[in-house]
Amino acid sequence: MAMANRNEGKKVNSNINVTPMVDVMLVLLIIFMVITPMLNNKVNVDLPKTDSAVVMEDANKEDAVTVAVTRDGRTFLGGDQVTLDDLGPKIASKLENKTNKEVFLRADARANYGKVMDAVDGVRAAGVSQLGLLTEKRETEEPPVKK
Repeated sequence: MAMANRNEGKKVNSNINVTPMVDVMLVLLIIFMVITPMLNNKVNVDLPKTDSAVVMEDANKEDAVTVAVTRDGRTFLGGDQVTLDDLGPKIASKLENKTNKEVFLRADARANYGKVMDAVDGVRAAGVSQLGLLTEKRETEEPPVKK
């Protein structure tokens, strides 16, 4: 009677299979690409809608100085809440080493007008000459054609 020999151990594959790793990396890349634009605006405000909005590319830069006024009247510099008294000096310190002295204001459409003007005064107190008011372009539908 002969013994059956199994040679499975001799065919060991020592190559690394990178396909699952590449699949996981591509999924992570897609997730980061979708989430990254949302991280830019740290404070959620409903921007007013206008018909003649102008695109301000500098507002989307990472080092852009952005002031936000929420619906309940709180003021934020970047993602940090600040008082109106501290707004001017903090903006001045952020713009100290910059050549472009532009500040962008994101105010909620339902924010108190007085709070927005107080924020504008705080920005002006920092010596800012260019203030960009950020809005969203209104989606206009074409009027129906009359027959």
